[in-house]
Amino acid sequence: MSWAGPEDILFSTSLASYLDKKLLVLLRDGRKLLGILCSFDQFANVVLQGACERVIVGDLYCDIPLGLYVIRGENVVLIGEMDSEREELPAHMICVSESEIRRAQRAERDATDLKGSMRKRMEFLDLD
Repeated sequence: MSWAGPEDILFSTSLASYLDKKLLVLLRDGRKLLGILCSFDQFANVVLQGACERVIVGDLYCDIPLGLYVIRGENVVLIGEMDSEREELPAHMICVSESEIRRAQRAERDATDLKGSMRKRMEFLDLD
């Protein structure tokens, strides 16, 4: 049996190549976190420095600062490097405050709940 040496780690599919780079981390619950990768382990637990949660509702967005943030690996769906030279969001997106984005989230959730309740009320109609 052979063991991987330090040089093998750099060429593996490890997160080592992302250390000290700005990343986007997509979580299982749909949240999107941005930050600089400080540390990781074999379970994909990661530590982000200067982390923020990017919340997007329609054409509105807000980056909510979180600071130093630890993410459990089982919650990670995707990790990708952010390209610092490209524009991160389309030009039509509008940056708003945290309170405004929370209001927009509630309004979107209420509209979805209303559609679901209307669908339940209409179930007695068998249109097939």
